[in-house]
Amino acid sequence: MASYSIFRYIFSLSSLLLFFANTLFAADPTLSVGFQNHNKNSSRFQSQIALYGDAKLHSDDFFIQITGPGSFSAGRIIYRKPIKLLEGNPRRKVSFGTYFSFSLSPEDGDGLAFVMLPNGFASSGYDGSSMGLAYEMGEKKIKTFAVEFDTKMDAMYGDLNGNHVGIDVGSLVSVRAFNLSSNKLVLNSDEKFHCWIDYEASSMRIEVRLSKLISKRPIDPLLWCPIDLSEIFQNEQVFVGLVSSNANSTQICRVYSWSFKLRHVPYWMHSQPLDPEAFTKDTEPVTMVNKRSHCILRVLTALILGTGCGALGASLVLWVWTIFAHRRPVMPDDCAEHPVKCNFHKVEVLVVHMDLKDGRE
Repeated sequence: MASYSIFRYIFSLSSLLLFFANTLFAADPTLSVGFQNHNKNSSRFQSQIALYGDAKLHSDDFFIQITGPGSFSAGRIIYRKPIKLLEGNPRRKVSFGTYFSFSLSPEDGDGLAFVMLPNGFASSGYDGSSMGLAYEMGEKKIKTFAVEFDTKMDAMYGDLNGNHVGIDVGSLVSVRAFNLSSNKLVLNSDEKFHCWIDYEASSMRIEVRLSKLISKRPIDPLLWCPIDLSEIFQNEQVFVGLVSSNANSTQICRVYSWSFKLRHVPYWMHSQPLDPEAFTKDTEPVTMVNKRSHCILRVLTALILGTGCGALGASLVLWVWTIFAHRRPVMPDDCAEHPVKCNFHKVEVLVVHMDLKDGRE
C-alpha cells in the first residue's frame, strides 16, 4: 500500500512539472508564415497568403512581384489570419518579429512597406501611389502602422530624400526616418536587400535593420522608435503584410521571402517603456531584452526541474526506507535455543567461585 502511494505521488508531481514547463515555454513564437519555394496552386500557400492588386507569384523563380512594369501599379501580400496585439485574460501584450527579402528596380517609385491594417481594410485602396495607403490614412483616418522603404521624395509628406526608411503611425508622414545614403545603401539599385523588423512589447520599442547579406544580421538597428502598438490597435484584429506601388513610374518590386512570428510577453515581465536616452549608439536593446527573458526562463525552468528531481529523489529514498526499515530481523535456528539460560549458568558459577574464595581468606 505504501509503495502504491509513493508511485501515485511521483506521477502527480511529474504531471505538475510538465504543466509548468509547457507554461514557461509558451512564450516561444506561436505562428510563422512564409512563401519561399511554395507552388502557386498549393493549398498551404492559398490558405496562408492572399495576393491583391497586381501582386503575382512567380513560382518558377520563387518570388512575388507586387508591382508590374506598367505605370500606377500597386499590390499587396497579406497574411490571411488576423492577429491581436493584446491577448488572454488578463490581457497580455504580444511582441513580433518579421523578416523579408526584396529588390526594387531603378525607377523612382514608392518602394515597399511592411504594414499593419485593421480588419476590413487589408484588401482595399489601390490608387497606384503612396503605397496604396493614402486613402485609408487620409480620408478614412483609420489606424495604421507601416515601415516604409521609400525611393521617391514626396515633399507633401516631408520625406528626407528618395532613399530612406521611415516609421509611419496613422499617417504617411514618418515619425522617424533614416537616410540610407549615409550608409551607402541604395534601395532602387535592383539589388536584393534583407530586412528585419522587431517589436518588443515589454519595452514598447520597434527596431529596423537592413543588410545586403542574409548571413549578417546587423547588430545595431538603422532605425528605432518608442511605440506602444497595443495602445494604438488595442483589442482589434489586425492584418500584417507587404505593400508596394510604383506611382507614375515603371518600378518593379519583387519579394523573395517573408516570415512573421509572434512572441507572447510573460505575465511577470514589466510593461513600462524604457528610457530612450539610456540607449547609446552601440547598444542592442531588443537582443538584450530577448536574451535576458530567455535567461530568466532557463533559470526558472532549472529551478522547477531541480525541485522536482529533488522531490523525486526524496520520494525514492522514502520508498526504499519504507520497504527495508519495517522488515523483522530473522535469526538462525541454532542461535535461538535458550540463549538466556546458557549465559545465566555461566554467570552463576563464576559468582559462587568468587564467594568461596573470599570465605577462605
